[in-house]
Amino acid sequence: MGRIRILVADGHRIFAEALATALAAEPDVEVSAAGSGAGAERALERAVAEARGFQVMLVDADLGAGAPGSVGVVQSARVQVPGQRRGPGSAAPVPPAVRPAGQGGDGIALISRVRAVHPDLRVIVLASADDPHRAVRALQAGAGGWVAKESSLGRLMAVIRGVMRDETHVPPSLLTGVIQELTAARRDRTESERLVDTLTPREKQVLRCMVAGLGRQAVADRLYLSPHTVRTHMQNVLGKLGVHSTLAAVALARRAGVGPVEA
Repeated sequence: MGRIRILVADGHRIFAEALATALAAEPDVEVSAAGSGAGAERALERAVAEARGFQVMLVDADLGAGAPGSVGVVQSARVQVPGQRRGPGSAAPVPPAVRPAGQGGDGIALISRVRAVHPDLRVIVLASADDPHRAVRALQAGAGGWVAKESSLGRLMAVIRGVMRDETHVPPSLLTGVIQELTAARRDRTESERLVDTLTPREKQVLRCMVAGLGRQAVADRLYLSPHTVRTHMQNVLGKLGVHSTLAAVALARRAGVGPVEA
């Protein structure tokens, strides 16, 4: 498989660097640490420019995209991370990162951004708590794994090697919740698709314009219709979809897989 280049993105610099140090002790791993979403994106871009792109990114589920941080390769002795068993001569454990109330953000949003630019990058979410809803969001954003922060280093490496083989890893404790979330999402999508199928071809064109964020006049100009006709079509779309606002219609359309009209 060769060496695995890993980027750790966690807003708590001590935790990120301790984890990076532990991973760097693996013979086939090269690792860097970033302390923010912006820092992670810069590190990814720089690595690609240097023709040494990362293969795996470990991202804190609660990563604050705007938090200050640093990027750098960490190379030192093994440091114990949460969940790693101590042995003779082991360093003191690094306490789990706890984010103060009211701070932070959403590392899952970062996954969508980086996967859009780096589609071959494997992403694993590091989470402080089991959350089926967020796990599903992460998988839908392109993550290949969800790992509890208190997991052992051995478990984390097993997941890393698994996603490198294009496997998807979810803890057994989350499987039932994840399946329920996915089933509910599919049921919502099926119902949304059924409602969209009741629209006429012209109404579907109008809906795609609504998804694109176009106002009534912009839709009229694009489809060569009068604003009055567009207003009628929009009202018909809302009525057939069973919603009362453009925002709700757009949300339903996206659940049904309806994309915006091409620019």
